[in-house]
Amino acid sequence: MSRCWFLLALLLAGCSKGPQADLPYISEARSLAAEWALVNEQAARNKLTANYTDTLRDSFREQLQRTSESLTQPDSAYGQEINAILAEPADAPPEELRAHAGKLKQIEDGLESA
Repeated sequence: MSRCWFLLALLLAGCSKGPQADLPYISEARSLAAEWALVNEQAARNKLTANYTDTLRDSFREQLQRTSESLTQPDSAYGQEINAILAEPADAPPEELRAHAGKLKQIEDGLESA
């Protein structure tokens, strides 16, 4: 009988991974995409130095890469969206980056309401 409970507990523990466990990473990626969009917008208006802009863009890409590698379901829709952000050029149009952030926000909201 106790072996049955152990197996049930093990099964439930395995279920705790997945989209819910990835929610903080989805939120982080969404925020990074939005910040990257803002930086690119300000850079296009010549409000930031090139060196500062490059440093921020490198930081966003590094953080997104770590976020992507931390996902429990990297082949999910949100994993693919994060990879799409990573595939963007450093000077991607802010609208493109905001569109990615918007898709991640929809996924995030859906998971939070589930």
